[in-house]
Amino acid sequence: MSRYEEQVIKKIRERAEVGKNKYGVTMERTDLNTLEWLVHLQEELMDAAVYIERLMRDFERLKLASKYGEEFADLMEDL
Repeated sequence: MSRYEEQVIKKIRERAEVGKNKYGVTMERTDLNTLEWLVHLQEELMDAAVYIERLMRDFERLKLASKYGEEFADLMEDL
C-alpha cells in the first residue's frame, strides 16, 4: 500500500474511535434499519455538498483576487 492508503486507513480508525466515544456504538450497530442508514448517508452527503459549495466560492474569490485585486474580489463576493 502507498502512504496515501495508509493515511486514509489511519483516519478511518481515528473516526471510528471518535464515533465509538461520542455515540457509544460502532458501525456494526443493529438499531437502525436500511432506510435510517440511507437517511444518515443523505445527511452526510448534503453536508459534503455544502462544503464543496463553500470551497468553490473560496476558489473563485482567490482567482478574482489574483487577477483583479482584493477590493474587486470583495465587491464581487457581495453579489
